[in-house]
Amino acid sequence: MAEIPLSVLFGALVVLLGLSAFFSGSETALMSLNPYRLKHMADQGHPGAKRAWKLLQQPDRLIGLILLGNNFINIIITQLATFIGYRLFDDSGIAIATGVLTLVLLIFAEVAPKTLGALHSEKLAYPAAFIYTPLLKLAYPIVWLINKMANSVLALIGVPTQIHNGNALSHEELKSVVKEAGEHIDRSHQEMLLRVLELEKASVKDIMIPRAEIEGIDLEWPPEEIEKTIMQSNYTRMPVYVGNINNIVGYIHMRRILSLATADMLDREHIEKHMRKPYFIPESTSLTQQLLNFKKARRSHAIVVDEYGDVQGLVTMEDLLGEIVGEFALDSGVLSEILPQNDGSYIVEGSINIRQLNRSLNMNLPDEGPHTLNGLITEYLEAIPDAPTCVMINGYPLEITKTTDNSIALVRVWLERKQDAGNDGES
Repeated sequence: MAEIPLSVLFGALVVLLGLSAFFSGSETALMSLNPYRLKHMADQGHPGAKRAWKLLQQPDRLIGLILLGNNFINIIITQLATFIGYRLFDDSGIAIATGVLTLVLLIFAEVAPKTLGALHSEKLAYPAAFIYTPLLKLAYPIVWLINKMANSVLALIGVPTQIHNGNALSHEELKSVVKEAGEHIDRSHQEMLLRVLELEKASVKDIMIPRAEIEGIDLEWPPEEIEKTIMQSNYTRMPVYVGNINNIVGYIHMRRILSLATADMLDREHIEKHMRKPYFIPESTSLTQQLLNFKKARRSHAIVVDEYGDVQGLVTMEDLLGEIVGEFALDSGVLSEILPQNDGSYIVEGSINIRQLNRSLNMNLPDEGPHTLNGLITEYLEAIPDAPTCVMINGYPLEITKTTDNSIALVRVWLERKQDAGNDGES
């Protein structure tokens, strides 16, 4: 060693520092890889991604290999730097070498390469995977022994060493991923994905047409009244019942009933002949499940019933699709139940679903209790108010402008929330 030129020793030191930097930077790069992007690229056949994915399936072996190599290199660096310091400055050179080496290792073999690995993980991790794959095979016996001893120590202190799949995302985590996708996903597509994830939280009761608004045909009506009802209807399908809405016996498509009207055959016998059997669903069915049920049953129209079998409302495939792609609006861009006013407020029908109102006007009215604006206000006031009456709910000023004997018909809504939302009240 004494005859080796200092230039050769310094050259070896630089090479060893480069190897140490490689181990440090590649470790951070491999551990910083996005597991979902990595899996996608591996499935697409990317050679580096395939090797990196395989290495990361057993991270304890990979980490053992990297630490073995890094520590071995760092020990040689320490010995070599100490020898160089001693040759240059005798005994005092050992202390100098220790101080300088600590700074050099920290900057050039730890902080800088780890930062580079975190910032450019794929550029460093994929080439490194080509090196680690054969290196792991060569050093496997030593790595296995080290891991076995380390796992035994952890087991003695009660720490489990089984490797679990920690990449599975929860429902809320998946929503966060979609929200953070940013420019990678079109805004409208991002909103639809978020709505799909929200379907499981809502039930058909949240989006159904309430019982009071169902338009149907009573088989006990005379043909003249049936014809008048269908001529005034805006729906393509109508429920058919006997006596009252709780006794729905089927539904009929408008084109069939119009053909009956044209042929002057709007009687009970012909309507029953052309109607289809009703499809009943419980009000607690989630929107996700109902979407699957519609597909399985090949239906697009269902009657919602409660636990006693009483009709609560009606839901269609269009209602479900509206939850995903957004409510179907008129040419003005807003729902028919919402009319913008010149003063910046909106006149809203009391029967509107709160979820629709929140989504259409970007509001935050509570929707965990009553499902309609009428229900929300009457529950809050514990009475059906006379018009005009003002109330503030969740910071939003609401003015009841029209009521009927048993419900609120129209409400003026202001979108500007009041700061002192805690003092909600009536005036």
